[in-house]
Amino acid sequence: MAGPGQVLVRVHASGVNPLDAKIAAGKADHARVALPAVLGIDLAGAVDSVGAGVQGFAPGDRVYGMTGGIGGIQGSLAEYAVADARLLAPMPAHLSMRDAAALPLIFITAWEGLVDRARLNVDGKGKKVLVHGGAGGVGHMAVQLAVALGAEVYATGRAGQRERIEGMGAVFIDYRAATVEDYVQQYTGGEGFDVVYDTVGGATLDASFKAARHYHGHVVSCLGWGTHALAPLSFRAATYSGVFTLLPLLSGRGRANHGAIMREAGKLIEVGQLKVMLDPTRYSFDAASVGAAHQALTNGQARGKLVVEIATE
Repeated sequence: MAGPGQVLVRVHASGVNPLDAKIAAGKADHARVALPAVLGIDLAGAVDSVGAGVQGFAPGDRVYGMTGGIGGIQGSLAEYAVADARLLAPMPAHLSMRDAAALPLIFITAWEGLVDRARLNVDGKGKKVLVHGGAGGVGHMAVQLAVALGAEVYATGRAGQRERIEGMGAVFIDYRAATVEDYVQQYTGGEGFDVVYDTVGGATLDASFKAARHYHGHVVSCLGWGTHALAPLSFRAATYSGVFTLLPLLSGRGRANHGAIMREAGKLIEVGQLKVMLDPTRYSFDAASVGAAHQALTNGQARGKLVVEIATE
């Protein structure tokens, strides 16, 4: 039953993220999950009922959002889930439940980096933006968002990912074939990129510090969890921001921003500026199939976002 400020959702599809597999393996203390638990961070479904004080949603509405699976909040791998209404947004009319369930975590993470931290929506036109891991989950959201905001976008990847990256409107950079110094010189005349979004972490974040523009460059990372030398960034008089997309769910603060971000995703989807890349494999709502999805993530076999389909539309 939906309590005050909540919505009861009949779940049609549950997005599968690398964090889900890490939680299941007991390797994600930062997610604050005590196993056994119902996992699943992203959902798409239909409103079953609304609690007191909820406005803007009614039974039957198709909704999506990043609603649980961490911090003791029930996840979306269930037939029904109670969600904080602030975390939800109406789904675009033509979007399938499968596509919708794949979007929330990765789009919110991209938006928080490029808009909430780097303010690309304010003065992004013509800015040079570099996305590390441009064919990945967050990466392909960040590339499309930066293009939509009018930036000149570059993205790193492997040789086999060139077509995907270029198809989204970015200049492809083979990180295995060129050094940071090489591509900074080639594409910025040695000045560096206005915004660098690191979606890979580790040595890639270190490389990002060397790729930022002198004086006004800004590096954003959603995986800045290691120990890094800040000297290369400081010597360029550039700045850094971290993104921790789980914080509103864990803290209870800032949840309305996540719902607002998903409304922005809907606008981009409606005008054809945002599309999620799905792995062609379909997963059903049973233990073996969910386990196979987690295994595909763990083994690096996924070729796009994975979704568990729970109910038919």
